Amino acid sequence: MAGYRDLLRTPGVGRMIAAQLVARFPNGMMSLAILMHVEQQSGSYGAAGLVLAAASVGQAIAGPVTSRWMGAWGMRRVLTLTLSVCVAAVLCLALLPLSIAGYMAFAMLAGLSTPPVQSAVRTIYPKLVNAGQLTPLFSLDASLQEIIWIVAPVLITIVSTQVGTVQGLLLVAIILAGGGTWFILSPEVGRVRIPRSRRAFGRVVLKPPVLLATVIGFLLIGACSAVEVGVVATFGHGGLEAGLVLAVFSVGSLAGGLAFGHIPIGPWAMARRLLIVTVGLGLTMVTLNVFWIGGTLLLAGIGIAPALAVLFAITTASVKFSETAEAFGWAGTGQLIGAAAGSAVAGILIDAGGPTGAYLAAALFALAGLIVSVVFVRAFPDLRHRDPSPYPDTETLSIPTVRP
Repeated sequence: MAGYRDLLRTPGVGRMIAAQLVARFPNGMMSLAILMHVEQQSGSYGAAGLVLAAASVGQAIAGPVTSRWMGAWGMRRVLTLTLSVCVAAVLCLALLPLSIAGYMAFAMLAGLSTPPVQSAVRTIYPKLVNAGQLTPLFSLDASLQEIIWIVAPVLITIVSTQVGTVQGLLLVAIILAGGGTWFILSPEVGRVRIPRSRRAFGRVVLKPPVLLATVIGFLLIGACSAVEVGVVATFGHGGLEAGLVLAVFSVGSLAGGLAFGHIPIGPWAMARRLLIVTVGLGLTMVTLNVFWIGGTLLLAGIGIAPALAVLFAITTASVKFSETAEAFGWAGTGQLIGAAAGSAVAGILIDAGGPTGAYLAAALFALAGLIVSVVFVRAFPDLRHRDPSPYPDTETLSIPTVRP
């Protein structure tokens, strides 16, 4: 913990972490808010899952595009435009009487306009700290973001169940606007300039570590999304159990990230972390008792933040600085498509056979991620003895010569 305290004393680091956490806080609320609102309006978890999938697909499409725009137009300009549209779309979801198709359309618009805060902040981090502090910073970031998943589900569950689902979505819009504005106005956002990438759009995702981060992120977040839908279906809208159980899941992740944050990242780091996740999710199917589900998700959560820290580190260490935002955009796209797949599959299985199907889907997603990390272990960079910072952008200079 002393190392983390020293890290937070570095100028700008504490402010950036706090601002991006508030800006991204609605991410931990929006899925549950939409799920509860659409299920209440339609009476179907399958329909709610489709609306969540539309939002996630929108985010997936926009992620690498808006992240690359930041290199061309500047971070503040892109963040301001996307924030404005996203807030408007969430307000439409809350206030307009819509069919399922209408909910899907506005959910997709909200996804397409989600501000690329994650890509922005993880592009800024290497400019705030020295190379030796970067891996612990990624781990601290992955751990502290679990505060979002601890507090946000409880908060949105209380508001949506005790006040109303419309008010829940309105709260999402308010925090989205306030947090996004704080992040945009942070000095570091205006100070760091992302160079324009000279590579063709999409080429960066073909680098093996970036491709692995995208695929494994898809599977890991797919598992988490299926868990979220399964927990809501298990404990319903009548009490606080759903939000509290999801908070326990995130407490495990927070504890795991802080405990493992300074462990050097080798080729087998991802497999070890995903093994913990897979075992924990596999045990959830034994019984749907609230204490058993909470305990098994606590175990599974221990591997989540450390696995995300590995994804962040191998992505940063494999690309040029001008490519970092787009690379994180593609990694985010993988995670968001995973969220769409996980929520949709879980919703369909719940309608077909009850909440246990959602936990089965989550365990299978995690197992697939574990298999990928083992089969392609040679493609993971060994960061135990090398600088995890992005490569500097260089170009060949033409130097004229004079003949004697």
